[in-house]
Amino acid sequence: MLTGMAEPQAAEKQSRKKRAAAEAAASGLQAEARLLQIYQLIGQGKSREALKLADKLVADHPNFALAQLVHGDLLVAQTQPLRAMGDVPEATVRAAPGVLTDLREESLLRIRALREKPAAGLQPANFVRLSARNKHAIAVDASRARLYLFENTPQGLRLVADYYASLGKMGIEKNIEGDLKTPLGIYYVTNTLDPNSLKDLYGAGALPINYPNPYDLRRGKTGSGIWLHGVPQAQFARAPKATDGCVAVSNPDLQDILRRVEIRTTPVVILPKLEWINPAQSNADVVAFDRAFNGWRSAKTAGDMARTFSHYSPDFDSYGKKLTDWQALLSKEIVKKRTHELKDVAVLHWVESPSSATMVVTFSEVPTGAVSGPTKRQYWLRSPATNNQWKIFFEGVIG
Repeated sequence: MLTGMAEPQAAEKQSRKKRAAAEAAASGLQAEARLLQIYQLIGQGKSREALKLADKLVADHPNFALAQLVHGDLLVAQTQPLRAMGDVPEATVRAAPGVLTDLREESLLRIRALREKPAAGLQPANFVRLSARNKHAIAVDASRARLYLFENTPQGLRLVADYYASLGKMGIEKNIEGDLKTPLGIYYVTNTLDPNSLKDLYGAGALPINYPNPYDLRRGKTGSGIWLHGVPQAQFARAPKATDGCVAVSNPDLQDILRRVEIRTTPVVILPKLEWINPAQSNADVVAFDRAFNGWRSAKTAGDMARTFSHYSPDFDSYGKKLTDWQALLSKEIVKKRTHELKDVAVLHWVESPSSATMVVTFSEVPTGAVSGPTKRQYWLRSPATNNQWKIFFEGVIG
């Protein structure tokens, strides 16, 4: 009988824990909005109202260093004019060199995010086409230290939330192992790491991405272990440039992301600066790519080997298989004369420079009459090396 009574009690205890965790996460998600509200009141000259809100914010989040700094300024302002944001004694500044500079930069970036929110209906130009399997998408704007989370709906991409993010200590454009830079490009979430298996540095968990991808490897880039992760429990957020190359967000923000995204199908675009466009806006690069992709598709379906192979770059490489090896595999497939239908086609575009661009295409290749088939990914390149034509330099089956 005691055992029978314990079971509902244990279930209720577990339920209370889940509710408490959800409430804590929601509170954390609101922390930035509350801080920005304080900034707005300060701008309106309502310092006493701002102080009341700051009192509550730091009580709720004592580890939110920027909120503590603003709270301290508001207390000082009650008795004397402020000389600058973060008006702290020189001895305090000398005791922690760089900390005040980082907090001031974080403050400016958060305010900028408030002032420069993308207009409704716009989306990053990189998301050319997503399939129903891509339920969410992530875009990181390094210039704003901002991560944007989108939901893929029947009506198109919808911005769900955006979060302050910390990037590499040495900035962006990772090249080699240990350079402390965040990579730029198009990636996918590959896994979810349990926070219980990680050091406190990673906070509420981690989402690894597939750096280095085939385009990174083509350009000789090295390194590994690039994750989207949380922050140490003693911190609410890290400085704008504080990671070894990963993208770090607050633990409540990461928990919100973890509840939404799916592994293997969630694209992650990391750029110096996002270009926001109307999804109906035409793009000459995309039009030319669609022509090339449809040409490859129709040639393969028709069994035209010469025309199919014309879409591959001479320096094609798929996990060590060069073009001649790949042609032999494709020839066997085409000779069987089995037609295939491409399903769940997703296309992402990245312009590295005016003369060079890539397209990352993911699709399911389903034999006629079958209900499923392998998921494949292609990387297409347009550059002087390909005579400015779209050519496939990688193709392979993904897990």
